[in-house]
Amino acid sequence: MTGRQAAPGLFISLEGIDGAGKSSHIASLERLFAQAGRAVVRSREPGGTPLAESLRALVLNEPMDPLTESLLVFAARRDHVVQVIRPALARGDVLLCDRFTDATFAYQGAGRGFDLDVLATLERWVQQPDGAGGAALLQPDLTLWFDLAPEIAAERLAGARLPDRFEAQPADFFRRVRAGYAARAAAEPGRFARIDAAASREAVGAAVEAAIRERGWLA
Repeated sequence: MTGRQAAPGLFISLEGIDGAGKSSHIASLERLFAQAGRAVVRSREPGGTPLAESLRALVLNEPMDPLTESLLVFAARRDHVVQVIRPALARGDVLLCDRFTDATFAYQGAGRGFDLDVLATLERWVQQPDGAGGAALLQPDLTLWFDLAPEIAAERLAGARLPDRFEAQPADFFRRVRAGYAARAAAEPGRFARIDAAASREAVGAAVEAAIRERGWLA
């Protein structure tokens, strides 16, 4: 058995409001882990499987109420967990995911004002093996939260592309989303690493690498 196969799988999520720049650092993380001899799987949410990508297109572009939106997001997540995330972790791979459930609590919960208790129930159903009560809840080993003021994020996104249903939301929406991320980070400080996304790209990259190295995952 190779060292890579013997190593435990790692699940790392990258979170933040639209325009925080998290997506641009996934490739750098992949290179770091590849240099350490690890197999890496890159994915995103909603998405990551053909079914989940189809649901993503609906969520980002079609009008719907918050409950429908939440159900579609969790349906996509369930397929992603079953088809991609759990198999990758079972192989001992590093799974890098652009958003996971924290985004749902931030966007649908804090942003839309949807019932957090309902989201927590859906979280248990989707992230426990076969939805079994009492089983371990699948969560990232580390969540890198790219924290950025909505006003700066809006400047970065201006003119970049045609905005989707979320990117087109006003600044107040993203202030609520940011507060939602802060609440999740406060509830699980051991899982979160806050990254100052207002810093230079180089400084952000250094902070991301430091968060990984301090956990001993690149030794």
